[in-house]
Amino acid sequence: MTRLAALATAFLFWPLALAAEILMPQQVAPGIWAIVGPATQRDPQNLGNNATFGLIETADGAVLVDPGGSWKGAEALHAVIRGLTNTPVTHVINTGGQDHRWLGNGYWQAQGAHILTSAAAYADQQARGALQLTALNGLIGADNLARTEITRPDVIFANRHDLTLGGTRIEIRHVGPAHTPGDSLVWLPQSGTLFTGDVVYIGRVLGILAVSDSAHWLEAFAEIEALNPTHIVPGHGPTTDLVTAQKDTRDYLSNLRDRMRLYIDEGGDIIGSVEIDQSAFSYLDQFDSLARRNAQTVYEKMEWE
Repeated sequence: MTRLAALATAFLFWPLALAAEILMPQQVAPGIWAIVGPATQRDPQNLGNNATFGLIETADGAVLVDPGGSWKGAEALHAVIRGLTNTPVTHVINTGGQDHRWLGNGYWQAQGAHILTSAAAYADQQARGALQLTALNGLIGADNLARTEITRPDVIFANRHDLTLGGTRIEIRHVGPAHTPGDSLVWLPQSGTLFTGDVVYIGRVLGILAVSDSAHWLEAFAEIEALNPTHIVPGHGPTTDLVTAQKDTRDYLSNLRDRMRLYIDEGGDIIGSVEIDQSAFSYLDQFDSLARRNAQTVYEKMEWE
């Protein structure tokens, strides 16, 4: 290979290498990892992987919790996984309908992996997929979005799907609607490890969307508390414990809803709703960009509760 050709090849794969470099693996327990993406907006550097993913290694194959936010994002995730294990990824679980929870599916299906998704998540993916692709085109760029497309999962389940692979029991429980209608938990009872998808945010303000249900989100969180996990791998942020998850996610939601209920009962309108006091959570990343938007979205829903 000539020097010019080598430089051209390096330039071609530079975005992929950079995207893999900013994914930080954390070992949770033997054979179990969190792979933590940046707490930023989607951009050409992270290829849509601005979330936390999970990897479960078993004797009969590895299970990936969420596939990455694009085809190239999934490739970057795969590069990190190869540094953790030689075991091939045989199954990929989608924990919801947000783009980084499913738009990398096509890459993994091309590798021979089976995709597992709740029926509610699949419906949400079909409903919002085209809009998500359009948004990603602007955020990460058309070249970085290449080959990313809407695909059909291999297994679509209603409320629960249990998988035992290589002696490891994996329970997938649909608990949405929360952040999205199809949010699911992935529970490993043998190690007490819980992958929460977007039901839990750590270290940054959670996002409340038009499709979110803040009331049921608290019910979904109660299901986490009932499991009393030893290790929590959140949808955003590093591995954590139940106390921290309660503080950063449950308490944020409870505070916002309690204050909004009082504001609505006193006759407050949507314009003033953004001034609801959320200052106790100003320590969370992206507070300034998301808190007021969250308040307005919650007002619009709670006005009709």
